[in-house]
Order: sequence, then C-alpha cells, then structure tokens
Amino acid sequence: MPAEKSTNKQPEKWRLIIEETSRSGPSNMAIDQAIAEACAAGDSPPTLRFYQWNPPAITIGRHQDAAKIDHDRTAELGYEIVRRSTGGRAILHIDELTYSVAASKEHPLMQGGVMDSYLRISNALVAGLRNLNVAAEKAEADVRAGKDISAACFEVPSAYEISVGQRKLLGSAQSRRAGYVLQHGTLPLTGDIKRLVSILALPTAEKDALAEQLADRACTLAYALQVDDESPQLHFGVVATAIRDGFRDELGVEFKVPPHHKQLMPDELRRAAVLIREKYANEEWTNVR
Repeated sequence: MPAEKSTNKQPEKWRLIIEETSRSGPSNMAIDQAIAEACAAGDSPPTLRFYQWNPPAITIGRHQDAAKIDHDRTAELGYEIVRRSTGGRAILHIDELTYSVAASKEHPLMQGGVMDSYLRISNALVAGLRNLNVAAEKAEADVRAGKDISAACFEVPSAYEISVGQRKLLGSAQSRRAGYVLQHGTLPLTGDIKRLVSILALPTAEKDALAEQLADRACTLAYALQVDDESPQLHFGVVATAIRDGFRDELGVEFKVPPHHKQLMPDELRRAAVLIREKYANEEWTNVR
C-alpha cells in the first residue's frame, strides 16, 4: 500500500536544518529531543534535520546494556559513547549522514501506530535515495530482529528499514513520548562498515564472525553506488538535498530553511543545554541498564 500523502491543498511547510558543522554525540541527541519537545508544545514546526558527528560516537539503544561495549577500546579510538532516547542496538557514527524527523504526535503524518509513521518516513527515504540513483528497497512489514541478534545495529534490517540488494544501507529508530514523535537514522557514506565490531565487548572469534556477517549484510552508500569514497556524489550536502527532495515529493511538504544562525530556536538551544548536562553527557544515563 502506498504511503499516505498530505491532503492539504497547499503544501505544508516544514523546517529544514542541514548542519554542515559536526557536533558531539551528547549535543546531537539533545538537539533532536529539544526539537521534538518544541514540536509537541506547538512552538516549532515539524522538522527534518541532517547532521554529522565529531568526534565519532557510539550510540547505544535506550535499553541496551552498556556493558556490551568495550569502553577501553572506545576511549583508545577517541570515540564517545552516548545512549539514545530511541531503541535498537549499537551504531558507530562516523563518515555518515544522520537524519532526524520530529513532529507532534497529533500530526497527520505521525498518526496511527509506530509502524504507520515509520512506513511513511521510510518511503520518503527510499524516494530520496532513488534521487541518487540508488536501487533502494525497504524491508517487509513482518521482518523483525530476533533476540539472538548481536549488539551491532547494522547486522540485519528490520521492518521497513532500507537495503540495496541484500545489504542493509539505512537503519532508523523511533521514539513516541511526551506528545512527540522523533525518528532518526543513519546512512553510512564511506569507510569500512565493519569498524563497529572492534568496540564490541566480544571474544575475538565472535568479533571475527560478526565482522564477516556485516561485510555480507550491510554496506555504505559508496558501495551501493559503486563509486570511490572521494566521489562528489557522496558529499554530505548532495546526499542531504536528495533525501530532502524525497520527503518533499513523497510526503507533499515544502521546506523553510532558516538563516544558518537561526536554525534552532533560542528555547530549543536552552533546552538542549539542559539535556546535555542532565542526560546525554551524564554517566548515570549512559550506563543505565
């Protein structure tokens, strides 16, 4: 069944944020939540945000055991560890484009169950990737990750996640609470898809086996396009624009681009600062089981 599109006579205006400057892990997670809360309160419009990470970060799912990560190895590599507000398993954020969608839970495109809005957003992502000439497809609704799946989020796709051939390309996670819907996901652009395995707290033999599985089951955008890692097709801005257009065409929305220095509202910035201090950069949150 095709995704529901906006029935408004005039396209609805969303805010578009494309951040060329990278942020830390706690900052990225705090900003996503601050935007979502502002959307729920009616203070901000639905928002599509594209962003990057510096330094590279490992995010772990809201309920994932932090002991699944090798903290010493992570520190040695200079990676941060951040717990997401969304579920799922560990992701290494490096050489990638990350997107987030935030809106009120009452927004027409977010209504229904989790999988209803997840499907709409997945269709928009597929349309965006096809703008890049990627033969992207989404997994069927009945695909679910089982309990025996490893700590690595990119091992297999789950319902409506996006693959090229038989390889997972783009994974997402969604949170619904406090009146908002927040969905974010990661698109690896370049590099070695197996890098995540080195920071998992696993015996060497299990790491080797998982690395081999990831090499067979997941890929980067460079692999999907069969281009060199330096190709202009992989530039962050080029990819963000293509995916933006997928959202525009699939969901029937238009985007307002605020001036760079006004992309985030003052109240969002203040709330994000509190969330960084009290939650995302707080060890008590990160290590909660």
